Amino acid sequence: MQTKLDKSHYGYYFIAPFFISFGVFGLVPILYTLYLSFMKWDGFSAPVYVGAANYARLLQDSFFYQTIGNTLIIWILSIVPQLTLALVLALVLNEKFVRGKHVFRAVYFFPHIVTPVTLAVLFFLIFDWQTGSVNKMLLALGVVGEPVNWFNSPMWSRIIVAAVTAWQYFGFNMIVFIAGLQSVPGEVFEAAEVDGAGKWQTTLRVTLPMLRPVFLFTFITSVIGGLQLFDTALMLGDGPNNTARTMVMYLYQTAFKNFDYSYGAAVAYGIFIVVMFFTAITARLTMKQE
Repeated sequence: MQTKLDKSHYGYYFIAPFFISFGVFGLVPILYTLYLSFMKWDGFSAPVYVGAANYARLLQDSFFYQTIGNTLIIWILSIVPQLTLALVLALVLNEKFVRGKHVFRAVYFFPHIVTPVTLAVLFFLIFDWQTGSVNKMLLALGVVGEPVNWFNSPMWSRIIVAAVTAWQYFGFNMIVFIAGLQSVPGEVFEAAEVDGAGKWQTTLRVTLPMLRPVFLFTFITSVIGGLQLFDTALMLGDGPNNTARTMVMYLYQTAFKNFDYSYGAAVAYGIFIVVMFFTAITARLTMKQE
């Protein structure tokens, strides 16, 4: 009599490569960074145990708090136009009467597949105070009398970094909103139409409330991604008096330019706590509204 083989354990073979790669390239570096945060190490000499000295230094580091403020300002300047533009385009491109909507979706999504460094270099050339097209256009129109040094202004340097971020991610959020709109049952809109609701009323009282889970997803992902902003800000510069330097830029310069790897590890865990804190606040506020 033939016995039936137990194949329930075969699934572990398929998921094993992920967990092995995560353990080697993810978990081990995380734990090693935690180990380094309790040491003093410059990358050349042997690590020396210093306890919580790096974290005590971090709590008294005013420059780290400045980078938190810079990052939050850039994130706010980025997220407002980003989500507004993404939602408006999603509402328009989800209408049946719009022709070529798939082409427009692909075009608007295109900046998301371009690397942040490429977009940052592009915007840097556009806003260059000597040869940039923005200054040339403003001079030709007579709006300004002399070229504007955009990156020498604390606010404009932040706005440009925020603009690059918004330009890169609005297409992704647009696709997410469109997916959320298409998941809403058509009977809901038909019932609203039967009740005499206009297009504007349907959007405000039916469509937007049904998109609350999508808003929660976009807010949380934008907080996590926005507070880890690095490559775009690095390519566009720190701004005057480091007003555009983000938390991850501070981590990079501390660890890989100043060779203070142990304090850089403490900064990394400080960034982790800040990101988790604002993510929890965002999730809490969104769920409370719901």
